[in-house]
Amino acid sequence: MTGTVLNCGYVPLVDCAPLVIAQELGFAAEQGLALNLVRQPSWSAVRDMLALGHLDAAHMLSPMPVAMSMGMGGLPARVDVLMVLSVNGTVFGVSNALAAELDAGAADVRFGDATDLLARLAARTGKPLRIGVPFHYSMHRLLLSYWTSTAPRLQVEEVTVPPPRMAQAVADGFVDAFWVGEPWGSVAVERGVARLMMTGRDVWQFAPEKVLAARHDWVEQNGDTARKLMRAVFQAAAWLDTKKNKPLAIEILGRSEHLSMSPDLIDPAVTGHIVPRQQVPPVPVERFLQFHKHAASFPWRSQAAWIAHALGADATGREKAKACFRSDLYRQNLTDIGADMPGASEKVEGALRFETAVASSRGHMILAPDAFFDGRTFDFAPQK
Repeated sequence: MTGTVLNCGYVPLVDCAPLVIAQELGFAAEQGLALNLVRQPSWSAVRDMLALGHLDAAHMLSPMPVAMSMGMGGLPARVDVLMVLSVNGTVFGVSNALAAELDAGAADVRFGDATDLLARLAARTGKPLRIGVPFHYSMHRLLLSYWTSTAPRLQVEEVTVPPPRMAQAVADGFVDAFWVGEPWGSVAVERGVARLMMTGRDVWQFAPEKVLAARHDWVEQNGDTARKLMRAVFQAAAWLDTKKNKPLAIEILGRSEHLSMSPDLIDPAVTGHIVPRQQVPPVPVERFLQFHKHAASFPWRSQAAWIAHALGADATGREKAKACFRSDLYRQNLTDIGADMPGASEKVEGALRFETAVASSRGHMILAPDAFFDGRTFDFAPQK
């Protein structure tokens, strides 16, 4: 590798794509960087490797830097979110046996109907529902907790399962259901062990899923390198959200050194055409996975506050969470390469029901709907 070599950790999911494309298509090289992409077996491994300094930067679940910065779980460390790597991109699925039970005596549950699905799950009797999630400090778990909190009768037992093992956990009967990032939901369908019932955006329409994270001290000591990394990843994200580039993106991601997976399993997430079960046509899901459009990569401090709130933090904790979402660095490092910047770094989360034009530096910003399934909104702006 030529250029400054950065060790970047990732878990083999489609949403690691901005890092892969930044390296493979030369966006990193243009910035004088070489990204050594280091595959990790689990999210706890990513956390520990970053905290201990074995990684310079990492593809992380969006709640992980918030939790680490607040001293929750594992190795505490002050971690900065340089930018959001992906929005949405997750699926909720159930075992075939549970799917048959939910369908019994009624019309099949319609894919994407979060309210009906929750009602049918809550109507079940017997043992608690064992649901696999990739990590405790994940958007999957926070959305699951938020969604199920509106059905207090439903008993849920959360089980941590690394994404690549999720399909096997369903096949073995270890879990009844799961919430996981693609392509691992599609893998479970392809193996004939599960049915997908909804996507993450059916609970929160624009949830920050993965982020580009680095230790705060590393960012402070390597400001120019951090700037170059952000610029390379930003350009890769813009390339990924261009429709004509998707076939090549799928091909590159499938290579053995990245996801090592059939393009047929990667395609649903990249194209937004999700196959809920075998022998049915794909269902088009608008904004299933976003990398760049609608300010997807902007680290909104209000999103960090929502994550902290969901983790049980008080007002002080929410402010600490906001500080680790570095919208200041995003503005400082990306304005001069054409990034359109929103007029504010916080917003009311859940307030947008439709695509909405907002004030921005270049005047072209349209934000996507970000509503929650139950219509709630969250305003974490300091009270005057």
